[in-house]
Amino acid sequence: MQIEPYRREHRDAVIQLSVRAWTPVFAALRSAVPDYVYDSFWPQGWEVRQRSDVAAILDTDPETVYVAVDGPVVLGWMAVRLHPVDDMGEVAILAVDPAHQRRGTARALLDHACDIVRAAGMRMVMVETGDDPGHAASRATYEAVGFDRWPVARYFKDLAEEAEGAQSSKASGGGQEQTRLRSP
Repeated sequence: MQIEPYRREHRDAVIQLSVRAWTPVFAALRSAVPDYVYDSFWPQGWEVRQRSDVAAILDTDPETVYVAVDGPVVLGWMAVRLHPVDDMGEVAILAVDPAHQRRGTARALLDHACDIVRAAGMRMVMVETGDDPGHAASRATYEAVGFDRWPVARYFKDLAEEAEGAQSSKASGGGQEQTRLRSP
């Protein structure tokens, strides 16, 4: 296996392996988040959005992308961004084909990311992932490579549900004024 800069001929393999890698992740994520959040992020389905997001990275920032290959086979890939203001590099995305997981591909990609960031004179590398059950393997990988977990919480509030409740209350005489809701 070797890590090399992304080339246009890797594009289809990278997109396809990403979908294969994330299929079980999104299956587990679906039941771990509220419907309104999931549906807002992926209104046409997660696969459509992920294909689009991956294609955007490959097409607009190809110089940040690296692939792990074994001969002509793409095993995994990542995008590495530098943030000089924060003295930090970021593994913006990483995926390994399920057929090649648990064989050191993610570790090799992460080690390569650290080498890139170190060569740029930055102090640290960051990678983010979900805290849901579908991302458990990713968290274990990052921790095994030596990444320290950052305590962060992300909260969502369903304003549509809140507005529907207010509308129902006012319609039943619970409120003095009439509220008009506009569709976006």
